[in-house]
Amino acid sequence: MAEAVLEISDANYKELVVEHPGSMLLDVWASWCGPCRLIAPVIAWAAAEYEGRLRVGKADCDANPVLVDSLAVKGLPTLVLFRDGSEIRRHEGVLTQAQLTAFLDAHL
Repeated sequence: MAEAVLEISDANYKELVVEHPGSMLLDVWASWCGPCRLIAPVIAWAAAEYEGRLRVGKADCDANPVLVDSLAVKGLPTLVLFRDGSEIRRHEGVLTQAQLTAFLDAHL
């Protein structure tokens, strides 16, 4: 069964991302952002494809201003890859499935 994409918020960010042992991909997005809608299926694919090696979460930038400020997000979508709660890599903008695979495989 494919792992669901977690909903990350200001309230649960510390518990689900910072305190999480292992790798986590966080997609910071907005409902009004066209590129964010384009990458959404690729993010869902990654959650299933990398199940057991990577947790995947999404954070709505409009609903979570504290999280957005703490991550210093400047553009959308922003993908942040964490290992053991620390940011190890970041990408701003849309990625194809092949590009996301290369991005993840280089750091997992």
